[in-house]
Amino acid sequence: MKECCAIWRGNTRFAPAAVILLAILPGTARAQDGISLKDAVRIALEKNPAIAASAAEQNAATSRTAEARGGALPKVNYAESWTRSDNPVFVFSSLLTEHQFGAPDFELGPLNRPDFMNNFQSLVTVDQPIYDGGTTKHAVRSAQLGQAMAGEARRLAEAEVIAGVVRAYCGVLLSSEQLNAAVQSVRSAQADLERAQSIRAAGMSTDADVLSIRVHLAGVEEQRIRRAADLDVARAALNDVLGLPLDHPHTLTSSLQRVNLSETSLADDEAAAVADRAEGRQAKLAVGMAENRAAGARAKLLPQVVAHAAFEADRQNFYDKGGANWLASVELKWNLFDGFSDKARIEESKAAIQRSEAERAQANSQIRLQVRRAWADLRAAEQRIEVAQASVAEAEESLRITQNRYQAGMSNVTDLLRTETAVLESRTRYLAAIHDQRIAATMLEMAAGRLNADSEVLN
Repeated sequence: MKECCAIWRGNTRFAPAAVILLAILPGTARAQDGISLKDAVRIALEKNPAIAASAAEQNAATSRTAEARGGALPKVNYAESWTRSDNPVFVFSSLLTEHQFGAPDFELGPLNRPDFMNNFQSLVTVDQPIYDGGTTKHAVRSAQLGQAMAGEARRLAEAEVIAGVVRAYCGVLLSSEQLNAAVQSVRSAQADLERAQSIRAAGMSTDADVLSIRVHLAGVEEQRIRRAADLDVARAALNDVLGLPLDHPHTLTSSLQRVNLSETSLADDEAAAVADRAEGRQAKLAVGMAENRAAGARAKLLPQVVAHAAFEADRQNFYDKGGANWLASVELKWNLFDGFSDKARIEESKAAIQRSEAERAQANSQIRLQVRRAWADLRAAEQRIEVAQASVAEAEESLRITQNRYQAGMSNVTDLLRTETAVLESRTRYLAAIHDQRIAATMLEMAAGRLNADSEVLN
């Protein structure tokens, strides 16, 4: 912690979160493996439930494509049945199919009042579509588009998880740095209290000054307690996005510092976002799916041709006394009129195309807007860093001067407490500006469609 204090008072850089955690929890931190930001992203992509869910949906979409392709393949079915009856028609037809019909069966007595008989029937059928007007083709195309949309949904889920990891990871770093700042403020207030007590003992101040500093010390101690609680919650939030138990211990090795991205233009980022963002691709695929449904609705107006074949074996006993026969046929089905339902489906599909195109235009506009917002947030955060960095240096120098003046009796306690508060506030603003710049850079990468496990924003 002495080294941390030296860093605070020497310049406006801040100690890495790992150093702070080692100082606060020395035994626990040393027993843990360090996790960098890229390590955290890798763990989240392996363990986060949202990634597992999107992967399962992608697998299901792949299966639906295979299912749709099955519409062009033959359908083979096997059936086994047993029937026992004395129905004259059943007995007459069964004797024929079993190849057991004889001359005595033409007699009127057995013909009108036959005895009970069994019929064990084995039946194998094959149906092969020859032409279905493109119905199967459009079903396959629709499934392929759904598979592509599932792939984009998984890519979007991965980008959202990565962005969530960056937010949570930087949240832990920010909470750690804010806790460190609160600790330094407590120590500074304690030093001020000792200084005030010495001055009072020398008869140069009153008890009011000591009491005021004690009130100030209680305030910064309260902030330290609050920052420690915030750090615990931030750690749990990081574990949640990583897919780990909420109380899983970890030590972060990356530090809270501003990130520098490669120079790009707003126009280039907008164009890249429209072309590469998963949302834009999904909107484009939705238009293609609507067009394919329209083509499928028109295909219902065309005829369908199916070839049918069957092999049948009929027996009085399961193993003997039977015969076999086969059948082959070709069937043509043509829907000539169905009460204008086909026409209504075609009109509905046209409206769906118009809706999908409008939604695609809206999605592209939203994507461009998100890029512009990310650009503005990043630029604002970078400017805030410059302002806050200068403010920290000025506040620390003002505090040094005020402490010396107070000790010399040339300044009152109100000035001292005001400068103490200003130092804490300036440090907090600087930390928040760095945090916001890192998050804004990540959101710009995400808005432009570039955020992935190898993005430079994770370095």
